[in-house]
This record gives sequence, C-alpha cells and structure tokens, in this order.
Amino acid sequence: MKDSCSVISKLLGKYFDQEVTDEERSFVDAHLVDCHACQEMLSSMEKIRDWVKAPVEEAARKEDFPWVWEKIERAIRKEEKRPFWKVLPSWLQISPLFQKKFWIPAVAAMVVTLLVTLPLVFQKTPISPSPSVVEYLESETNNVMVYDSENSKITLIWLFEEPEKEPDAV
Repeated sequence: MKDSCSVISKLLGKYFDQEVTDEERSFVDAHLVDCHACQEMLSSMEKIRDWVKAPVEEAARKEDFPWVWEKIERAIRKEEKRPFWKVLPSWLQISPLFQKKFWIPAVAAMVVTLLVTLPLVFQKTPISPSPSVVEYLESETNNVMVYDSENSKITLIWLFEEPEKEPDAV
C-alpha cells in the first residue's frame, strides 16, 4: 500500500457509510480511480453489507410487527409502579431550584413557623365571657361581694372584714 492508501483506508469506512465531507469524498473518489487495492477493500465492505442485509430484510418481511408491539405494550403495563418516596428524588433532580441546597433552611424555617403557629390557631378561646353578676354590699362591720356565674352555676361569696383597729393611745 502506498502512503495515500493508508490515508484512504482510514477514510474508507466513513466514505462507505457516507459520513465524509465533500472535500474528503472527492479525494477518495480520485484515489479509487487509480488504486485497485482500495477498490477491492470497498468492494469487500459492500459484500459484507449485502451478506448481513439479506437475512435481516428476510426476517423483517417474516416478522409480524403488530405482534411485537403487543408484546412490548404488555411488558410496559406489567412494569411495577414505583412508590412515591422512590420517585420523589427523581422529580426533585429535574428542577435546578431543588438542586441547590439553599432551600433546606427555608423549609426548616417554614416547618418551625408552622409548629409554633398551629397550636395558637387551633387554641380554644372563648368568644365572649360567660354572663355573670357581681354584687357588692357594704355595711358598718363587714363588706360582702357575691360573684354569680350563670353558665357554670357557681356562686362565690367574699366576706371582707374590717381590719382591726389599734387602740387609741390615751
């Protein structure tokens, strides 16, 4: 083989697959006119392609493609659905926002805020105080206060005694 044959032998596979540029194609065509060794190499490539192509085409003619598609569909339907916790990481990897780690403190802050505010939101608070009556009675010796709650039926009575007076010094 000549030097140009070694260059052409590297290009011959691409030439055969029609993957060369126009410049390379014209270079190989010009070489093939004069070189019988490279012509033989190209001819052997064509024979190999024909040997492989004939059985494949025959199998394709015999194959029932709708039947093959039905087999593929059955296999797809049989595929188990993955649990949510296994699918979630792949969903999170799709978004560039979730690929950043800055959202972890934000989510933690939201969780803490929810934990603090939810008890306050759901805390039972009376809408209005229960109706009650307070009476205060004064007398010279004792003072009495009566607290009467209507809803809980509780009555509280406070007896305020007058503080003891110190005897007057004479």
